[in-house]
Amino acid sequence: MKNISIAIDGPSGAGKSTLARAIAAELGGLYVDTGAIYRTIGYYALTRGIDPKDGAAVTKSLPDIQVELIYGEDGLQHMLLNGRDVTKEIRLPEVSLCASAVSAHPEVRAFLLDMQRQLARTHSVIMDGRDIGTVVLPEADVKVYLTASAQARARRRCAELKQRGTPEPFEKVLREIEERDWNDTHRTVAPLRQAEDAVLLDTTELDFQESKAALLNIIRKRTQL
Repeated sequence: MKNISIAIDGPSGAGKSTLARAIAAELGGLYVDTGAIYRTIGYYALTRGIDPKDGAAVTKSLPDIQVELIYGEDGLQHMLLNGRDVTKEIRLPEVSLCASAVSAHPEVRAFLLDMQRQLARTHSVIMDGRDIGTVVLPEADVKVYLTASAQARARRRCAELKQRGTPEPFEKVLREIEERDWNDTHRTVAPLRQAEDAVLLDTTELDFQESKAALLNIIRKRTQL
């Protein structure tokens, strides 16, 4: 049976990772959170005092960065940075904007592109990010553009941060989401946009189970899964 590739794109906080992980568990296949890969580069820049918006400085650091994506005994994706598991650290709020900044540099995207495509060549994948359907996997079997209003995404993000023990004010989270939306949609290289053949799924008014059912319905209509 040939490998199936499912591309899920959308803005920060739309629920791509949570939904894609749940779908992968139900249908089988490898879940790939590409945002975590860029967060790892952003985390490296942050901890080394490198301005993530300085393309020359970030590019110069790439030969010193080894990024690995592994799957632990818990079945979840873990990110290794130069051999160290940084899965928890890359989810810190301050890493989000760093990830958005480094992802705007073409050298960083080229550095990580083959890693992402190789996973799709060797596995059935459910891959989420900002440019999966438009750049990384333009021939994906299923493309979905997952979105929700900025306010809904901020509320969900606040709930997630509170659950992790790192609460942030709603106004701050909303401001950061709007800033990241602007950065992601206005960058020169691989900007966030809906692929022409992607199905739009707006989950503003949907809870998790409703969103999951809607996403499964889209996937099953286009595959034999």
